Amino acid sequence: MALDASHVIGLRLTKFAAWDNAAMSEAQLMFSEKIGAVAELQLMAMTGGLGQTPQGQAAKAITHLRRKVSSNRRRLSAKRKAA
Repeated sequence: MALDASHVIGLRLTKFAAWDNAAMSEAQLMFSEKIGAVAELQLMAMTGGLGQTPQGQAAKAITHLRRKVSSNRRRLSAKRKAA
């Protein structure tokens, strides 16, 4: 996950450097996705969806976030290749 996250950061920083409409759209999407991911985790925690043990909760939270990061890496990489 750390490698995917650093890759996403690099792709986003490259996009933000252009300072154009696409960069602004990406920034808005990034913030809304982060808020959504945290809200989903909070709901999972409140309803017991993360499990009962601290280790299980941490593992499920990381899995949840890993999926989000991987999805962003694929999306941003595909856009970069298309450009």
